[in-house]
Amino acid sequence: QVQLQESCPGLLKPSQTRSYTCTVSGGSVTTSYYYWNWIRQPPWEGLVWIGAIAWDGSTYYSPSLKTRTSISRDTSKNQFSLQLISVTPEDTAVYHCARASDLRAATDERYDYWGQGTQVTVSS
Repeated sequence: QVQLQESCPGLLKPSQTRSYTCTVSGGSVTTSYYYWNWIRQPPWEGLVWIGAIAWDGSTYYSPSLKTRTSISRDTSKNQFSLQLISVTPEDTAVYHCARASDLRAATDERYDYWGQGTQVTVSS
C-alpha cells in the first residue's frame, strides 16, 4: 500500500517563498513509469493540477503556474517537493500530493494514491 504524507501546513505572507515536501512510503519515486504530482484546491473551487515529477526526474508544470512553482525530489529520502515562489493570497488552498500512472492521468486528475492534504494560507 502506497502512502503519501505532505509536510506541515503553513501560514505565509505575500511575496514569501516556501517549500512543501511529500514523503512516500510503500513505493518508490523512482519506480517506472509513475508520475508524482502536486494538486491544490482553493476554497470553494475544484482541483487544480500544479505539476509533476516523473520516475526519471523529468518535470512537468501547469502553464498558468509554471513561473511560480518548482518541483524537485530527494531519492535518498523518497520524497518530492513543491516550492511556491512569491506567493499571493490566491495561492491559499489545500495542497495535495498524489501518484498517477502516466502523464495524461496526471493532468486529467486521475490518481491512485493521495496524501491527506496540507492547508497553505497566504495572508498579510
